[in-house]
Amino acid sequence: MRNSMENSIENSIENSIDYDAVVFDMDGVIFDSERAVMQCWKELAKKYNIPDIEQAVLSCTGTTMKRTREIMLETYGAEFPYDIYAKESSAIYHSRYDGGRLPMKPGVVELLTFLKEEGKKIALASSTRRQTVTNQLKDAGILDFFDQVICGDMVERSKPAPDIFLKACEELGVKPERAYAIEDSYNGIRAAHAGKLHPIMVPDLLPETAEMQEKAEVVLSSLLEVISYLKGDRHGI
Repeated sequence: MRNSMENSIENSIENSIDYDAVVFDMDGVIFDSERAVMQCWKELAKKYNIPDIEQAVLSCTGTTMKRTREIMLETYGAEFPYDIYAKESSAIYHSRYDGGRLPMKPGVVELLTFLKEEGKKIALASSTRRQTVTNQLKDAGILDFFDQVICGDMVERSKPAPDIFLKACEELGVKPERAYAIEDSYNGIRAAHAGKLHPIMVPDLLPETAEMQEKAEVVLSSLLEVISYLKGDRHGI
């Protein structure tokens, strides 16, 4: 007997669109960076006795640095020394993962290569600031796959507003309705859905929810499954 997830994926494949472009989120989609960030904050939480850090960090997933700061102060109060802790967390993170040491998610190169071979346009839409994004993509040897890189410091409103996805489509010269967006975060899926792109959710730290099932065109377990989905190959999923 087929389960509801299998039926949902099969129905999505049957209704999948002809497309011109794919817009990727970065953290949690291309790089396993959200787990890395979480680990850094957990170490600080142990050192400084910060309670409930895991839930607080998850609440910041998919947001800009500015919004992350706001969420942390809303969670812990105005006296919380967020800037000091964030600087220390960032130092730990960069000491461990700079220089190409940040792990990529399985299937990244395969999916990017597939899209290039198919003649599709590729963009990145990340809430992370541009210098960090560029450095990480360059260190991983995948920067040249992307036709456009749009970052959180290049748009007025952060996800879940659709601005970053709309700008990516504008720079690529494609209609949002002709583009897929690959996201792992709730705010990312909300943003892509609001922008009229076709969201594909590949969950990372945050599990799928009823809202995500409604807003995403399909929920898949890996980027390798995304290749099969875009090919219309239900046997590869």
